[in-house]
Amino acid sequence: MNDFRRIADRIAADIASGRLRPGQRLPPQRAFARRHGLAPSTAGRVYAELVRRGLVVGEVGRGTFVRAGAPDGQPGRALTEAAGAEPVNLELNYPYLPGQSELLSPVLASLARSDALGDALRPAAVAGTPAAREAVAGLLARGGVRAEPERILFTGNARQAIAATLVSLVRPGGRIGVEPLTYPMVKEIGARLGRTLVPIGTDEEGPRPDALAAAHRAAPLSALYLQPTLHNPTTLTMSAGRRAELADVVHRLGIPVVEDRIWSFLHPPGRTSAPPLATLAPDRVHLVDGLSKRVAPGLTVGFVVVPEDRTEAVARAIRAGGWNAGGFALEAAVRWIGDGTVERLVGAKRHDAARRRRLLTAELDGFAVRSDPAAYFAWWQLPAPWRADTFAAAARERGIAVTPGTAFAVGPGGAPDAVRLGLGSVPEPELARALSVLAAVARDGRGAGSGSARW
Repeated sequence: MNDFRRIADRIAADIASGRLRPGQRLPPQRAFARRHGLAPSTAGRVYAELVRRGLVVGEVGRGTFVRAGAPDGQPGRALTEAAGAEPVNLELNYPYLPGQSELLSPVLASLARSDALGDALRPAAVAGTPAAREAVAGLLARGGVRAEPERILFTGNARQAIAATLVSLVRPGGRIGVEPLTYPMVKEIGARLGRTLVPIGTDEEGPRPDALAAAHRAAPLSALYLQPTLHNPTTLTMSAGRRAELADVVHRLGIPVVEDRIWSFLHPPGRTSAPPLATLAPDRVHLVDGLSKRVAPGLTVGFVVVPEDRTEAVARAIRAGGWNAGGFALEAAVRWIGDGTVERLVGAKRHDAARRRRLLTAELDGFAVRSDPAAYFAWWQLPAPWRADTFAAAARERGIAVTPGTAFAVGPGGAPDAVRLGLGSVPEPELARALSVLAAVARDGRGAGSGSARW
């Protein structure tokens, strides 16, 4: 029976015509069923069909909202380009600096010579090469990580290193402890690989040791995934004391840890005395890092420093997933690290992030925005009555893409009314204009209400 699809077609037409606007909340399903004389199950099918078409999004405990940029909808008003153009993307966060190509090109030119190209085009082993292991060990040492070269394994990027490490630690159906707001890719990895994410209670310093112990007692955790430095999305950096407490708990309970340090390079030397978890618990911690943020997303390498007895298990997972690093990218990385290019980029990106952080402070003055001075992103707790999804929809209508808090939340009911702003992927003038528009949207408040549609 296709009656529910015909009803969905009428709602889709209302969305396409603009009678239902991005961010507008639909009536609760039972109210919709009563209004239209439908069985509750039929109303449920209508809403499910709208979700399937990508026209609406449901938020547990809050309702169903018309999505921004829905496939059948009208294009929003662009910030800097004609209507229908690509939005100003504050979702992505891959910093790439003016003049960076010129800095990287000499190494690429040297690899293009026939004598070097032959070696670079060969498959890379999981363990890389001796030169690669030494280069990465030196790079990590500058961030306070002491890593024996023989414990370093290579992947195509840091996401693959996270996935391979979790696969090696957690069987299907196993439990992974995470912060209540975590890297969305870890949520995706858990869902695709059949692993259950367990949010660990936090306070202003990060995950609480007592909450971690309680979660493990309730049902054993197979692993713990953490971002101790410049946590994505909140930019929190754990104190040395909290890291020591967590290291003590994972030692005592025997919980393996995946420590994600992908943004840690932005902290200048001496900025914090907090040591990496891998230094405090080297027999438990698998440290993941990479070059996508330091260098560029298009030609990158991930690496993981593993405990001594875990090398082969993680290597098997990398090979099984086909997550090996490419030979060309690995050789380029070795040369960029060796000739100082990576360190020059790191220094320039620290200055760039600081400038962008000042733009953020100026444009969103007076709002509840959290952002470490070193970070390339910010966490904005929205003013009432805004909800994360409706604000993201209103922003998208004005040609700006932001990430709602629902993307990071683990478990039902845990989504805050906040959005993450990526500061690193658009030119500074465009960033300033986008932040100014978002501030105006937040102050205006139109579209933030929860009124239902006319039908």
